Amino acid sequence: MQAPRRYGWRVGRYVIMPDHIHFFCAPGGEREPSTLSVFVGGVKMWSARSILAASKRSPPLWQREFFDHLLRSTESYASKWAYVRENPVRALLVEEAEQWPYAGEVEPLHF
Repeated sequence: MQAPRRYGWRVGRYVIMPDHIHFFCAPGGEREPSTLSVFVGGVKMWSARSILAASKRSPPLWQREFFDHLLRSTESYASKWAYVRENPVRALLVEEAEQWPYAGEVEPLHF
């Protein structure tokens, strides 16, 4: 992933849904971190470009806005991940979170 080099942000766990992405990130990398808005905008832009080209769908792919939540501890990270990981189940896309193939971890984030 290019995020640390381009934006100064590292990406941890993620869940990709049909019209939005949940991902955990933290500043860190090869440069001073950009604003979170710039980083999220960049992620949406390059991911939408690739997905739309491969799927032959037309834009828009992602929701326009984004919502952030500050995590202050490992406990908070684990708790929020447990909630986010179940998102495909709540959306009735799978019966168990482990069945959803569009979730994972780019790199471990430590608090």
